[in-house]
Amino acid sequence: MSIVQRSSLSAIPAYKQGATPGAGEQAFKLSSNENPYRPLASVTAGLALELGTINQYPNAAAPELLGILAHRLGVEPSNIALGSGSVEVAGQLIHATTNPGDEVLFAWRSFEAYPILTHVAGATPVMVPLDRNGAHDLVAMAEAITERTSLVFICNPNNPTGTVVNTAAVDAFMAKVPSRVLVVIDEAYVHFNISGDSAIGMDFFHRYPNVAVLHTFSKAYGLAGLRIGYAVAPSEVAANLRKTAIPFGVTSLAQRAAVLSLEHEGELQERIDELITAREALLGQLRAAGINVTDSQANFIWLSTGEATMEVDAALRAAGIWARAFAGDGIRISIGSPEANATIAGAVISALQDAPAHV
Repeated sequence: MSIVQRSSLSAIPAYKQGATPGAGEQAFKLSSNENPYRPLASVTAGLALELGTINQYPNAAAPELLGILAHRLGVEPSNIALGSGSVEVAGQLIHATTNPGDEVLFAWRSFEAYPILTHVAGATPVMVPLDRNGAHDLVAMAEAITERTSLVFICNPNNPTGTVVNTAAVDAFMAKVPSRVLVVIDEAYVHFNISGDSAIGMDFFHRYPNVAVLHTFSKAYGLAGLRIGYAVAPSEVAANLRKTAIPFGVTSLAQRAAVLSLEHEGELQERIDELITAREALLGQLRAAGINVTDSQANFIWLSTGEATMEVDAALRAAGIWARAFAGDGIRISIGSPEANATIAGAVISALQDAPAHV
C-alpha cells in the first residue's frame, strides 16, 4: 500500500535553482542574481562573534533589527514581519490572505515562485501577460480582479525582465483595486533601481491602507546564503504573517548579518554603484552591436529570445556564461564580477548571431 499524499502536488513544479557549472569548468555562474562580491569584512567579523551562541534558539522577535528597520522606514516595529528571505515572506502573505480557491493575481512572466507558492497554499494563480515591452500591464491586471481576488503582486523591478512600473500607473491601478485586496509591491531589486519615475513601495504603503512591501537582504546586501527578508504591512496583516511564519526561521546569524549590513550601507552602496555601472555598460555594448535589449533596473539583463531561447542558452554556456533560461520566453543574465562582465557581451553577440532567424 502506498503512502497517502496530497494529490494536487503532482501538478505543482518544484522551484529550480539557477544552474551551476561543473567543478573545474571555466565558466561564470550568472543564473541566480547573486551579489558577486564576498561579504564585507566588517560583517563576517561580527558574525564570528555569534558562532559561540548557535546552540541557542534565535530571538524570534528580532528587536534590534526591527528597531533599526522601523526607524529607517518610518513605521512601527509591529508593521514588519521577517522571514527566511522575501520568498518565504511572500508565502506568508499568501497563506495569511487567502482561503482555498481565492485568487492571487500577478504579471507573467514574473518571479517564478509566485505560482508555486499560490498553488501550495491552495489558492488559484491568475497570471496576466506582460505588455510587449516586458512590463506589467496594470490596466489588464485591474480588469482581471474578481470578487475572488485576495492578493496582488507587483514585482518592481520585475524579475526576470528588469522593467519598472511608474508612480502614476500604480496610482491609477490602486484607484481600481477594492480596499479588501492587498497589493504587495515586491522590491527585491530596489537598490539597483535608478529610474526617476519608478513607483516606490514605501510611498504607497504610507498612502494606501491595503499595500504591503517586500524587501530582501539577499541581493544588494549579499546575504543570500543566510536567508533573511521582510514585509512592511498593515499591523493586522503583519501579525498574521508572524502566525504563518516558520518558528525560528530567521537565525541569529541572519539577524546579526542584517544589522551589520545596515550599519555599513556606505560600503555596500559602492558595490551597488559598481554593479549599476556595469549593467549600463553591458546594455550599451549590446545596443551598439544592434541588439534590441530592454532597459533593466535590476542586477541583471533580459534577452527576449523567444523560441530560440534554449539554442541561445546552449551557445552562451559553450562560451562560459551560465544564465537563467526560460524556454519560449527569454534569458536572464546576472551582472557578475568584472571578469564575468567582460565575457558577457561577446558571448551574447556571438550567440545571437548564430540564431538570426529566431531573435
